[in-house]
Amino acid sequence: MTETLPLNDPSSNQIENKSNSTICPDLNEWWEIVYYIVPKYINTICVIGMLGNIFVLFTYSLHKHPLKIPEIYLVNLAAADLIFLTCLPFWAENIRNEFNWPFGTFLCRITSASIRLNMYTSIYLLVAVSADRYFTFVHTLNHSEIRSKTIAKGICLLTWFFGILLSVPTFMFRTVEYFPLWNISACTLDFPTPSWVSAERLVYNIVGFVFPSAAIIFLNFSTICSLQKNARERRALRTKSSKEQKDTKATRLIFTVVLIFLLCWTPYHFFVFLDILHQTEVIKGCFWEELLNFGEQFGYTLATTNSCINPVIYVFVGKYFRQKALEVFSQLIPCGFPLSWVSFKEKSSYFSMFPVRSSLT
Repeated sequence: MTETLPLNDPSSNQIENKSNSTICPDLNEWWEIVYYIVPKYINTICVIGMLGNIFVLFTYSLHKHPLKIPEIYLVNLAAADLIFLTCLPFWAENIRNEFNWPFGTFLCRITSASIRLNMYTSIYLLVAVSADRYFTFVHTLNHSEIRSKTIAKGICLLTWFFGILLSVPTFMFRTVEYFPLWNISACTLDFPTPSWVSAERLVYNIVGFVFPSAAIIFLNFSTICSLQKNARERRALRTKSSKEQKDTKATRLIFTVVLIFLLCWTPYHFFVFLDILHQTEVIKGCFWEELLNFGEQFGYTLATTNSCINPVIYVFVGKYFRQKALEVFSQLIPCGFPLSWVSFKEKSSYFSMFPVRSSLT
């Protein structure tokens, strides 16, 4: 049932043709496991992720100090994850209902487009924040004009516009269509011709993952090399810079977010690539069909985890984010006892670090 998976988008004509031309082994027992486990997992991810991302947005929006440049990107990333997570319960119910879509055409279109929007927006926001780290550490001179909050906000707006634009085909061609072979009304993409299917998935795979991932890997690899070089120079001179230490901690958070994103989304896009080969008949047969069916389901389920993990990363890796969160809650609770969880040394470094332009707090 690759055809009715949340993000797999063959046309209805191809579904009919493949179903009539290929007889594959009956794997109903395996699908029953998918129908039972995956919705429960997705709903759990949804609850945890929504609470976590609301907490992130709550912390950043209520803190008395303005956002730093990397934080602007992370706030937008949390917003994109939150939009994505609000759509997950619909897809969980869709899978529980054996891909029989019960919510009508409009929700079919809007949830599908929102899921696609999250993918494009999230990865290009990570490109932007990786580029910011790159210019901070690798090209430190004469780049102040491109590292401003106004530029960062403009990049975020362009990223959202770009994501919305690339999601338009999904919104336009998604529809609820009845498939007699399976006796279901599925939320599927119905493109005018079969060639649109491969073209759309190729764009999704290359523009939505391969190119931005290559940029992210290059930018972060260059930044890591620069940090290591600076560390060796400081050890040689036996000097320490508090600003560089804070920048390094901020960059560690960015690296972790990027790494987790790539780990969560790479398996899904690998199966998308295999599906392109299958659509163009480079690979054929029941083995590949069943591999793609279960592989894309596994990859998509893993990908949903990313939107839940990011807030956890901020708490456990982002020391300054923890301190900022405690500061926000100390403002809301008169006695201010949450700050007692932080040592005096941490509080002192926290309140003295705000002038640092590129720290992530």
